Amino acid sequence: MAVTKAQALVPGLVVVDADPAADAAGLDRLALWSLQRISPVVAPDPPDGLVLDTTGADHLHGGEAAMLTAMVQRFASSGIEARAAIADSWGVAHAAARFVGRQALVIPPGESVPLLRPLPLAALRLDVETVAGLRTLGFETIGDLMDQPRAPLALRFGPEIGRRLNQALGLQPEPIDPIRSPELVEVRRVFGEPIGAAETIARYAGKLVDALCLELEKRGLGTRRLDLLFHRVDSTMQFIRVGTAQPVRDPRRLARLLRDKIETVDPGFGIEIMVLAAIETEQLRDRQTISSLIEVPEPDVSDLIDVLANRVGENRLCRFVPVQSDVPERSVARVPPLAPETGATWEGDWPRPPRLLARPEPVETMALLPDNPPIWFSWRGVRRRVRRADGPERIRGEWWKRNAEMTTVRDYFRVEDESGERYWLFRSGDGEHAESGSQRWFLHGIFG
Repeated sequence: MAVTKAQALVPGLVVVDADPAADAAGLDRLALWSLQRISPVVAPDPPDGLVLDTTGADHLHGGEAAMLTAMVQRFASSGIEARAAIADSWGVAHAAARFVGRQALVIPPGESVPLLRPLPLAALRLDVETVAGLRTLGFETIGDLMDQPRAPLALRFGPEIGRRLNQALGLQPEPIDPIRSPELVEVRRVFGEPIGAAETIARYAGKLVDALCLELEKRGLGTRRLDLLFHRVDSTMQFIRVGTAQPVRDPRRLARLLRDKIETVDPGFGIEIMVLAAIETEQLRDRQTISSLIEVPEPDVSDLIDVLANRVGENRLCRFVPVQSDVPERSVARVPPLAPETGATWEGDWPRPPRLLARPEPVETMALLPDNPPIWFSWRGVRRRVRRADGPERIRGEWWKRNAEMTTVRDYFRVEDESGERYWLFRSGDGEHAESGSQRWFLHGIFG
């Protein structure tokens, strides 16, 4: 509509001139961000989208649904409203992200046709003139086109309709031309004859790693993330992505990480190009060798962490560090395995159980109020008689965080049952005042 009409309908409407070049540059920046954090195969999908091939990368992010949700949330934290979909083909994912109306949608294999049928014709990525012509003939949805013979449509509108339908249904390949950064450190190998044996792929992967490490050494860099891309003769791509907890430039270590994933590569009818790229790099300083006569070097577990992270996903590896808090469930934080030490420690003389439950679980007990430990307690259907007990240790709520915790109290007891097992129980409340808690008992941890 005209700008004057829009301003009359929406008082205070902000109007700015369109800048297609800046929009394209912003889309490229988003693609490069996605390249580093999500998948090695990313390309802009103008004017307002990205296309990613996440085959083999989703498990590193906790699965497809978790990966999509995290990606949409990261975009939202930067002020970008996004919708994302995963499907068997680029065409179906494109249609689902733009026309289904859900922020994150994973379409199971084989469900593409039922999803496409009710969608409008524009979801097929047809040009405006073709869509208008089809509507003139009475076509409204993609399902209407699927039920028609292709020859009359091709005679009137050309081959584009058939091509888009075949691409959406996975009958015609649609290769993605991934974006590459000018600063990207990468090496490639072009083969005169396609290769396909796993041993051959592993051998050339090692040679590419050697060449890449030489290039990284010239620049004084180490890599945190490596992508090995395989261009197949059928114009499709396969890839391997590995990461490291620290900047690495050791060829043997990087080659081993890549070899562990060679079995996931489907060479198809053959691989004609292999490209190895260092997606994330950092400055790497040579470490000074420590003499064993002066100081014992600290054990380096980063190699083990890299192997585990690339097998199960880096988000599933962590270690626990102390946090300054009297509330037990707030006194522990999850950090990456090799995160630097903060120097924080747990204060106090009262011992804490090595196993703390994710959340306190209610138990049935019998105890004399206000300060006596339970005589017995029943947890998960098993009744246990208490033989020894120590306590109470009183922990008050953190009133500076929430007003509701100003009067809350927990009285903790260490108890031992007749079989020698020890537990950490607490009563919510001080046993006298109702406002201090519900006076119910909970099990919060297990000793030993």
